[in-house]
Amino acid sequence: MCRPVSTGLSPRKRTTSQCKSEPPLLRTSKRTIYTAGRPPWYNEHGTQSKEAFAIGLCGGSASGKTTVARKIIEALDVPWVVLLSMDSFYKVLSAEEQIRAASNDYNFDHPDAFDFDLLTDTLRKLKQGKSVKIPVYDFTTHGRQKEWKTVYGASVIIFEGIMAFTDKKLLQLLDMKIFVDTDSDIRLVRRLRRDITERGRDIDGVIKQYNKFVKPAFEQYIEPTMRLADIVVPRGGGNMVAIDLIVQHVHSQLEEVRTAALASAHQAQPLPQTLSVLESTPQVRGMHTIIRNKETSRDEFIFYSKRLMRLLIERALSFLPSQVHVVQTPQGEDYEGRAFHGKRITGVSILRAGETMEPALRAVCKDVRIGKILIQTNQDTGEPELHYLRLPKDISEDHVILMDCTVSTGAAAMMAVRVLLDHDVQEDKILLVSLLMAEMGVHSVAYAFPQVKIITTAVDKKVNHLFHIIPGIGNFGDRYFGTDAPPDWSDEDMDEPSY
Repeated sequence: MCRPVSTGLSPRKRTTSQCKSEPPLLRTSKRTIYTAGRPPWYNEHGTQSKEAFAIGLCGGSASGKTTVARKIIEALDVPWVVLLSMDSFYKVLSAEEQIRAASNDYNFDHPDAFDFDLLTDTLRKLKQGKSVKIPVYDFTTHGRQKEWKTVYGASVIIFEGIMAFTDKKLLQLLDMKIFVDTDSDIRLVRRLRRDITERGRDIDGVIKQYNKFVKPAFEQYIEPTMRLADIVVPRGGGNMVAIDLIVQHVHSQLEEVRTAALASAHQAQPLPQTLSVLESTPQVRGMHTIIRNKETSRDEFIFYSKRLMRLLIERALSFLPSQVHVVQTPQGEDYEGRAFHGKRITGVSILRAGETMEPALRAVCKDVRIGKILIQTNQDTGEPELHYLRLPKDISEDHVILMDCTVSTGAAAMMAVRVLLDHDVQEDKILLVSLLMAEMGVHSVAYAFPQVKIITTAVDKKVNHLFHIIPGIGNFGDRYFGTDAPPDWSDEDMDEPSY
C-alpha cells in the first residue's frame, strides 16, 4: 500500500537533519545537564502535567546574571532545565539604527530595544512544555542570524536579562524573581573586558556607550526593579549561601510526576481501543518462544526478531489511510484495488533498539524517509533524557511510524511522541510500533495521546520495581547487537531496561 516517495533528492539528503538538540549546557560531578530535553510526564491532553517553574534573574549589565544562572542549574541537579537569555530578543534594527549602533549611538539599554511580545510568547510556551524557536543575536553585526535555534520545554526555566522585571506581562510568568546586585565599578570592568575581547569593540566606544546609555539606564529602569525581587543576591555567582537558599526553595516547589503515578489509575481498566496486538497464531507464539528464551543464540535471536518485525510493520501499514484505486491489468481488464492516501510515510526510530526495525520498514515501503531520536535513561534518576534528534524536512505533512522494540513504562515513547508533536506532526498520523509492550506502557501512551495508534506483537502484564517488563525479553539491544551489559548489573537486571 506504500507508494514510492519522489523528492528529487538523493537518499542521503532526504534524511538530512532538520533539527538537532542543543549541546550540553554544563557538566556537573553527577551528570550532564541538557537544554534540549523535556520531562516525559504528560496528562490526558498530551501536555505537561505541571507548568515549568520559571526563575527570573535581573541585574545590571555584566553583574554576573549568567554565572548565577549556571550555579543554580548545577546546584539544582535536575536534567530538565532551560536557560533563556534576554539578549536573544533584541529588536531587528532599521538601516538608520544600524548606522547609529555602529557608532555606539544606539541605546541597547532601553526597554524599547527589546521585543517583549516575542519574549513573553516564548516564555509562556516554554512554561507549557512546548518547543519554541529562539532568535540568535549577533552582537558584532547588531542583528539576528538567519538560523534560529529550537528549545524544548523543561521543569525549570531560568530567564535572565537586564530588563527582566520591567514588563508586567513578563513578570506574571515568573514564579521566582532574583536580583543580582554587583558593584558598579566591577560591572564596568567586566563590560570592558567582554565587549573588547568577545564583541570586537574599542575601549573608547565601550566607555562612551556606558556613560551615555548603560549607567543612566541602570539608574532609571533596572535598579528600581530591585524592589520587585523575592531575593537579592549581592556579589553575584560568588554568593553560594544565597544560591543554596534559592535551590532549596525551587526543590520545594518542584513536584515530580512519575509515569507510574500517571498510569496507576488505569491499570485495572481494559486495554485501550487504540491498541492493536498481532494475532497470537502458533507461528507468532513460536517466534516469541524462541526470542524470549535466554538460551537462544544471537543469530537465532536476530533471525526470528526480524521475522516478527516484518509481520509487525505489515500490520501497522494496514492502519494507514487508503482509497479505491482502479488499474488496468495486462489482460486489459479493470481491477479495483487500494492505494495509500496521504502525502508521505516517514519512519522514526528511537535509538538504539528501534533502529533494528528500519530494514523491515524499508523492505515494504519503497523510498521511505527515516528519522532518528536518541533517548537514554539517566542511571541516577531512572528518567529518560532526550540527547539528539534527526528528522526529515517537512515531517509535519507525513504519516509517521514510530519504532521502538520494547516499551516498559512508556516514558521514552511519550517523549518521542511529544517531539513529533513539537514538529507539527498530527497526533492521529502517528503509529507507535513495538515488538513487546507492558500494560503499564500501553496505558501511559494511550492516556497521554489518545489519538496515537499503538501496534505490537504481544503485551506483558507486569513491570517489576526496576521497571523491567516481566516475563519480558531481556535487554533487546544487547542481545541483538551482541553488546554486554554494564558490569554493575546483576542477572536480574537483564530483563528489560528499556523505558
